[in-house]
Amino acid sequence: MPSPDREPWNEQTTIRLLKAGMVLAVGLWALLIAFNNIVDYDANWQFVQHVLAMDTVFPDNALKHRAITDPRLQALAYRLIIAAEWTMGALCTFGALRLFRAWRSRARFIRAKAAAACGLTLIFLTYFVGFVIIGGEWFCMWQSPIWDGQAKAVMFLSCAMLVLIVLLMDEQRVLPS
Repeated sequence: MPSPDREPWNEQTTIRLLKAGMVLAVGLWALLIAFNNIVDYDANWQFVQHVLAMDTVFPDNALKHRAITDPRLQALAYRLIIAAEWTMGALCTFGALRLFRAWRSRARFIRAKAAAACGLTLIFLTYFVGFVIIGGEWFCMWQSPIWDGQAKAVMFLSCAMLVLIVLLMDEQRVLPS
C-alpha cells in the first residue's frame, strides 16, 4: 500500500533524487579514501609523520617546539584520521540511502537529511580543523615543499560544503509549485 504522503514524480522529487545522488557520490569518495589509507597505509603514513614532526618546515621556524616526533602519537593521529574518514563515508552513504528511500515524500526527505548532513559536516571538520587549522597552521604544513596537503584539504571540504548547502536547500523554495 502506498504511503499517503507519497508525491507524484515532479521537479521537486527529481531534485531530491539528485541531492541523494550527490551525497552518495561524496560518501563513496570518502569510503575510497579510507580504504586507500588502509590498503596503501605507508603512503599517507609518511605524510602524517612528516607534518607532525615538522621536519620539512623552514629551518629557522620558531614554532618547531610544537613538533610531535613520538611514533605512537603519530600513529594515533593517523588512525584517528582514518577512523574519521570511515565515519564520514559511512554517514554520507547511509544518509544517501535514507534519502533515496524518502525521495517521494517531502516530510520524510527532510527528516532523512540528518545523517547525510552529519557526514558532510564531519568532512568539513576533518579537513578544515584537522588539515587547514591543525596541520596547516599549528604544524606549519604550508612551509613544507613536499608535505603541504592544504590545497587538497580545501578541495575536499569545499566539495562537501557545496553538497551540504545543496542538500539543505528547500526544494519548494527553489521550485515553487
